[in-house]
Amino acid sequence: VQLQAFGGGLVQAGGSLRLSCAASGRTFTTYAMGWFRQAPGKERDFVAAISWSGAITSYADSVKGRFTISRDNAKNTVYLQMNSLKPEDTAVHFCAADPKTYGSTRSRQVHNYNYWGQGTLVTVSS
Repeated sequence: VQLQAFGGGLVQAGGSLRLSCAASGRTFTTYAMGWFRQAPGKERDFVAAISWSGAITSYADSVKGRFTISRDNAKNTVYLQMNSLKPEDTAVHFCAADPKTYGSTRSRQVHNYNYWGQGTLVTVSS
C-alpha cells in the first residue's frame, strides 16, 4: 500500500482544513487507517483512527469534538476534517495504514502501522 497525504496549509486560528490521504492497492479497504502528527522536536502523536468499514472511530483528547476522520473505500481515500484549529495543532500530519483489525488501543500506537504517507504540513497562526 502506498499513501499520499495532501491538503495541509496555513490557516488562522479558528479556521478549518480537510486533509486527504489517497491510497493505492486493492487491500486498502481491509486496513484500519490512522492520522498522526509531529511537531518540531516532538514525538509523533496519535490524532485519529478509523476501522476498515468506517463504523468505528477514535480520537486523541486534544482533537475530540473538533476533528472528524472518515473514509471512502470506493475512492481509496481517508479524510481528516479539522475545525476550530488552534496554534497547537501546527505539525506535519501523517496518514498511516494498519493491515490488522482496528483496536481501541492498538490503533493509537505508531508502531502498529506498517505503511505511512509522506506527511502534509498544517500551520495555524494565532
